Amino acid sequence: MLVLLSGVSGAGKDTIKKQLIERVNNVESLPSFTDRQPRANDVPGKTYNFVSTEEFEQMIRDQELYEYSVHHEHYYGTSKKLMNEKINNGKIIVKDIEVNGVENLLKVLKNDVKIVTIFLRVPKEELQRRLENRIDKPSLKEIQLRLNRFDYEESKIGMYDYIIKNNDLEKTVQIIMTIIENEYNLKNAEF
Repeated sequence: MLVLLSGVSGAGKDTIKKQLIERVNNVESLPSFTDRQPRANDVPGKTYNFVSTEEFEQMIRDQELYEYSVHHEHYYGTSKKLMNEKINNGKIIVKDIEVNGVENLLKVLKNDVKIVTIFLRVPKEELQRRLENRIDKPSLKEIQLRLNRFDYEESKIGMYDYIIKNNDLEKTVQIIMTIIENEYNLKNAEF
């Protein structure tokens, strides 16, 4: 099963994903490949798989990605090989991914893999506060770039199975744990 977590930058996707991995058996992350530089809190292979722009473009040419897009001026993409390995091992994959990536994965995989989509909502003012208070303090230009994308990402919530207002971390994690459990049980039920 593939659980796709989306929401604007600063909505809490990464924090929630980490909590789910700690608390739910058989849940793993599927880090995207990216050509952006690692930040201070990034762990290569865990938060992202970091490659050069040339390497990423070669992966595109070699058709090694289920989907990819340019987001905040950098490439991000989902490896076919890594995803297939985890799915074939029976893992529940939790992936934080932007809205275009969700749209692309739904098109490509909807008939082959159980996909659950969750959009995390945060009010624009709260989002700005979170971005300004991040440990890896983004520049004003980067904050504005992310805020400018807010309306576009919000316009895509119709393609999601679940929309959750993320204003209480513990409550949000509990809700998503229940969603995963229920959806996994549905996947394995016989009708």
